[in-house]
Amino acid sequence: MALDWKTMPPLAALRAFEATARAQGFSAAARELNVTPAAVAQQVRGLEEILGLPLVVRDGRRLELTGDGARLAALLTEGFSTISAGVATLTQVDGVRPVRISLTASFAAQWLMPRLRDFWETYPEIPLSLHPDPRIIDLKREGMDVAIRYGNGVWPGVQATYLASARLVIAGAPDIVGDTGQPSIAAMQDMPWIMPKDWPEQVTWLESLGIDPQRLDRVDVPNEDLALAAAREGLGLIVESYALLESDIGSGRIRIALDRNELLPGYFIVTLPVAQSKTTKTFINWLLKSA
Repeated sequence: MALDWKTMPPLAALRAFEATARAQGFSAAARELNVTPAAVAQQVRGLEEILGLPLVVRDGRRLELTGDGARLAALLTEGFSTISAGVATLTQVDGVRPVRISLTASFAAQWLMPRLRDFWETYPEIPLSLHPDPRIIDLKREGMDVAIRYGNGVWPGVQATYLASARLVIAGAPDIVGDTGQPSIAAMQDMPWIMPKDWPEQVTWLESLGIDPQRLDRVDVPNEDLALAAAREGLGLIVESYALLESDIGSGRIRIALDRNELLPGYFIVTLPVAQSKTTKTFINWLLKSA
């Protein structure tokens, strides 16, 4: 239900009355609000005039609430407490809340995780919250600060900054690829393959190379992580983004069978076109440096 701000008493008056009721006096409320007792009393009198109801009874130095005043005070204390708790949740009270990051599980495991030790050692005061999701989500609706997306960098309603090449390569264990250089397309057509399900881009890319995915000796697995694990064990060739294979290539567990050295598609840092928090900017700058 939309609020009717035209009929709502001024928030300053409501705040002054709530503080007065809770502190049981104008002077104590004034100290809490950092104003003068006269200013608090004026706000409370103004609220009584707006509502047409007596809210407090003054008896010498004592101040007591009327029945209507007690009911209103309880409602205001509950409402302001809810607002305060909501703001505290967003800011984690100390001003630092986790940077919320949307990314695929494969990118998190293969690219980000090997680098996170450096981030945590450099910025131990900045918490991160990773949200693996294969979908392209709505950052605003899902409350995300940053997303890492795979594609050409063009998505409506967001800002995209190039992070790393996600060019596809064919790779496998040394026992599969061999030591004599890259196998031919014809040779790869007859090799064993490990392929994750529901990745149409992979099929299209193989077809562009002259490989027929339907004729491959292939084992289908549920996701990229399992495909990579199987490839490490020498069970077949895989199609994967080069950026996600860097650590395996460096260790010698995986060897490239075919690489076309294409710039796109790539991995992009995606944010909403609004001002970013200091912690989000720090994380983004670290990502770019790490790449």
